[in-house]
Amino acid sequence: MILGEALQSVTQTLRRARIADASVEAEVLLGHVLGMSKTGLYTEPERSLTSAESERLRNLVRRRLDREPTAYILGHCEFYGIDFYIDSRALIPRPETELLVEEAVDLGQRISHQGVQTAIADVGTGCGAVAISLALALPQARIYATDISPSALQVAEVNCCRHGVSGRVELLQGNLLEPLPQAVDVIVANLPYVKDCEFVDLSPEIREYEPTLALAGGRDGLDKIREMFDQMGGKWGAHLGERPAYLLLEIGQGQGEIVTSLVNDHFWWASIELISDLGGIERVVKVGLRPQSQF
Repeated sequence: MILGEALQSVTQTLRRARIADASVEAEVLLGHVLGMSKTGLYTEPERSLTSAESERLRNLVRRRLDREPTAYILGHCEFYGIDFYIDSRALIPRPETELLVEEAVDLGQRISHQGVQTAIADVGTGCGAVAISLALALPQARIYATDISPSALQVAEVNCCRHGVSGRVELLQGNLLEPLPQAVDVIVANLPYVKDCEFVDLSPEIREYEPTLALAGGRDGLDKIREMFDQMGGKWGAHLGERPAYLLLEIGQGQGEIVTSLVNDHFWWASIELISDLGGIERVVKVGLRPQSQF
């Protein structure tokens, strides 16, 4: 089989299976097998595939037809312009989470301009994409990355080594804020926020392959957020210092109002800002916190 025919065949196969963006997916899978760019696929349509390449392509297509996410099939994904290793031990980073990183980088730069080293906690780090993105953008910052899943932290460790930040990103296994060894200036958290009733509507790629632990947020999707707020309120000094601190929290669509109410219930003195993504969806809750001793 020649390349042009293979590309057409894979596209049609994926389209019949009602996989979205079938032509793009076909390009990605074929490019991965052949080690070629998208441009290369179209400039060498007469290139013949070897029997080994054809067999490997068939295997990848079968996995995709079984609804395994493309990122898991390829073993990597891009986030914040950075390439990360990924497998089914950790949630696949989403583009909307880049807004969380952008806001954290802005805060980190402002704090560092005040002449102090920034300490940041990435809570629920998964594959480490947020923590590593912050470490690369804020080379003077100290980053703590926590996760309750030891297997997810194994993926994060691979990515820390790959991007040369193992000395500045400390991976800590434990529940939410509990493993943190010191006060921090910024808490960044992309916690599970999928409601129990929403699981049936998730795509098979998410429901059957991605770790439920990283998705399930309970009846209203906010169980883990409440738990973290309780930890912050019960152990103030362990997680926030004597200088002003910030919380950046990713939320799901329609959760802005109730999360704002939860913040007010736990931290009546806090300032709150809801930040929308490019689609106009309230995606990040930015909370400004001061120790109560400052009042």
